[in-house]
Amino acid sequence: MIYLKNICKNIGENAILKNVSLCIEKGEFVAIIGQSGSGKTSLLNIIGTLDVPSSGSYILEEYEVTKLNNDEKARLRREKIGFIFQRYNLLNLLNSSENVSLPAVYAGKSVQERKQKAKELLANLELGHKLSSKPNELSGGQQQRVSIARALMNGGELILADEPTGALDSKSGIMVLEILQELNKQGHTIVLVTHDPKIAEQAKRVIEIKDGEILSDSKKDETNLQEVLPKIMQKEKKTLTLLKNQAFECFKIAYSSIIAHKLRSILTMLGIIIGIASVVCVVALGLGSQEKVLKSISDLGTSSITVLPGKGFGDLRSGKTRLNFSDLQTLRSLSYLEAVDAYSSTSGVATYTNISLSAKAEGVGVNNFAIDGLKIDVGRILSEDDVLNSLNVVVLDFNAKKNLFPDLNKKDVIGRVVIFNSQPFKIIGILQKDQNKMFEDNVVRLYMPYTTLMNKITGDRKLREIVIKVKDNVNSSLAENAIIRVLTIKRGQKDFFTFNSDTFKQAITANKKTTTILTACVAVIALIVGGIGVMNIMLVSVSERTREIGIRMAIGARREDIMMQFLIEAVMICTIGAVLGVILSVFVIFAFNHLSTDFPMILNFYSVLLGLLSSMLIGVIFGFFPARNAANLNPISALSKE
Repeated sequence: MIYLKNICKNIGENAILKNVSLCIEKGEFVAIIGQSGSGKTSLLNIIGTLDVPSSGSYILEEYEVTKLNNDEKARLRREKIGFIFQRYNLLNLLNSSENVSLPAVYAGKSVQERKQKAKELLANLELGHKLSSKPNELSGGQQQRVSIARALMNGGELILADEPTGALDSKSGIMVLEILQELNKQGHTIVLVTHDPKIAEQAKRVIEIKDGEILSDSKKDETNLQEVLPKIMQKEKKTLTLLKNQAFECFKIAYSSIIAHKLRSILTMLGIIIGIASVVCVVALGLGSQEKVLKSISDLGTSSITVLPGKGFGDLRSGKTRLNFSDLQTLRSLSYLEAVDAYSSTSGVATYTNISLSAKAEGVGVNNFAIDGLKIDVGRILSEDDVLNSLNVVVLDFNAKKNLFPDLNKKDVIGRVVIFNSQPFKIIGILQKDQNKMFEDNVVRLYMPYTTLMNKITGDRKLREIVIKVKDNVNSSLAENAIIRVLTIKRGQKDFFTFNSDTFKQAITANKKTTTILTACVAVIALIVGGIGVMNIMLVSVSERTREIGIRMAIGARREDIMMQFLIEAVMICTIGAVLGVILSVFVIFAFNHLSTDFPMILNFYSVLLGLLSSMLIGVIFGFFPARNAANLNPISALSKE
């Protein structure tokens, strides 16, 4: 079964093993005896494929071990070798049944199959009543028997026992030796390492080793090793059960680790929680404020275009290029425009009885109220007759009624006369308070026919503005271009400019998107910082659990098993942090919407999904390096870590 030829092991300049050659047949019970530092444990580790010889040939079951890669060696340990350690090397987070079942997990056996086998093995070793007991709830002898059951889980053709009675009392030690003798009778090959000659006497063959060389062998075998032809190990086939076992075990260990270190896990998640909550809340805030702004703009006038004289806002020469009534008539003739009206304004003093206030007179047409989103509360708005005949009638806004008639009912105000710049005006209506204004103001406004304002107050003969409402089925940008072409041809030059509310709306939307993206980038930075925290903690976790990694490797775990375990743990920490972050953001949004009256925060499903996916991605990215470190650990170094 085992062929060793000229095996040497050097650590630096020190020779631990010197040209060791021996042959062990199937079914033998061999004791390797020697003092501390003689090299017996190093020889056992090489036989168990945990360590690599510096030179020489090692053939196990016709496989040349020195030519196998790490995963192929793990497969040998998983399928043929069972370890019994002096310190038991049980995983503290798992109970007896789970510890025994662990090799079967990596072998791809089903849950039911490995549970049944573990139960039978523990029952045979008189531990049937300790299936659910954790290692700290067992005596030393019981822990060692659990370790023996684990070694037999996948068959254990070759059992390697390193000082199996070293940490036990005499009674437990005798029981363990009796179990090993019984296993040998059942056909298991036993290789036992000890420094005690009395224990070595229990074996059928004793090999004494001193200073890295075989001093004596009770069974001298001159087998010619060159006659043994090594076989090539076939590639292992991955089954669905194996993949499912791997994932389930990784999730289980990750969950146990997170629960075992609650405070550390929560602190690790804190960066992820804040980052995800920031992403969701920023998007919700951006959507809410954007909807509020767009609604305000819409209420000011849907698809409205304003034509003004000059080259642009602030043009000092605009007073010389005023618009005229013929421009108004030209625009009214265009079929794709729903309404066209003039607009003018001036400031002055509004007086009623002994109350005088600074006020703004706004000269409007019949359609301006609808274009600007103004709604009547009591009375009526201006009529075509009012505009055509320049009548002295006025519609008050909310502030004008509140300040000029503080003690009168709204209906009682209708029909009264208010003086503006020495002109009397009959009140025909009062407007509702505009709830959609982005900014509250206290300006007193009086809406009168623009013809009355121009003819009786300002004396203007030219129009200051023309306000246009485009039909709903017409593209406002195309309509704006057509208006510019028509007026340019009509006036002979382009001495005017236009302002399109839809363009403004699009600019606001684009600006909000930019702001949201920029703020989301800040939140992503918080996520990255959280990811770095996860990576640091995972590196600490790898350092703390080095011995556990060594144990898993010794019982047959592949590199990918170890890597997956720590990668899934990182992803799980990030995912739980993300879920908590989403919950926190929902709470923040609920509280904000409950307290805020201006605009709501709008929870967006895609931002939640983006947050969850990005957190998982961060878990993979920042968990990869610690996971790779864990997978690349040397089994011997890992097992010797306290």
